[in-house]
Amino acid sequence: MSLGKDHACVIVRAYKGIALVDTWTDSEIDLTVADYFAMLAEELAGRAVNKAARYRALAELIPRSAKSVERKHQNISAVMIGFGQPWIAGLKPARHYQLALEDGVQRWLDAHPGWLKPNRSAGVAQVVADTPRLWIGPPPTHRNEPPPVDPRLMAAVAMKYDIAGRDERNSALGRAGEAVVLHHERTTLVDAGRHDLAARVRWISDQDGDGFGYDIASFDQDGRERLIEVKTTNGWERTPFHISRNELAVSRERHDDWHLIRVYNFARRPSAFALRPPLESYVELTATSFSARFV
Repeated sequence: MSLGKDHACVIVRAYKGIALVDTWTDSEIDLTVADYFAMLAEELAGRAVNKAARYRALAELIPRSAKSVERKHQNISAVMIGFGQPWIAGLKPARHYQLALEDGVQRWLDAHPGWLKPNRSAGVAQVVADTPRLWIGPPPTHRNEPPPVDPRLMAAVAMKYDIAGRDERNSALGRAGEAVVLHHERTTLVDAGRHDLAARVRWISDQDGDGFGYDIASFDQDGRERLIEVKTTNGWERTPFHISRNELAVSRERHDDWHLIRVYNFARRPSAFALRPPLESYVELTATSFSARFV
């Protein structure tokens, strides 16, 4: 049955063996999601947020209990991971949420498409200056710490709403990520005393255009080529990403030189990890579009 915008979306949860019905309308969800993003914007700007006061204020408006509002905010944290968005520190993602929350977050993002876009007018130099030194660690599949939520569930959310496509279309985000990696490559070579190689690092996608299968031409300290494809997201490390057929082909043809650097958490504190061919050792590659021709 299809529910209208202001009809109740129902979930059932167990409490002391009794099934209780917790109903939140789309209007209540929209207010709660908007409040969440307002709090997140304050936090990302480095301003303190009184979470308890925000819960009480929203609880009076909806009306709901402050504890219920807090729990809903934790649910939104889980949804934000699936959407490839940062989430509020201290609001541990709570996985068991009503599906209507996903649509509520989607509505907010559709109404505010540029809310996390890097400032183009600031220029590349300013983006680099405002970004801490990039830390590049092992890929998430090689780490011991458990993820905050089930990656399979979050991957399903990301696929449903095409989060990889959203990041790919965000050209300002992609350019900013490439600028940070470019600076990292040059700085690493300078620190190693290879000023000669640092001067030869080239931003291919900016200076020569797309289509080469990599964004940056750099070097190892011994002079070996490093062909770097950069993929950037504001979300967590497991946010899916798009890779083109040409990029994949170059990764296979130049497998000794090709590197994919995945920059994540860009809106808060950018970190990264590197993947080396074959990519299938780390990720599952899924065809997302097909070329159709008449026969």
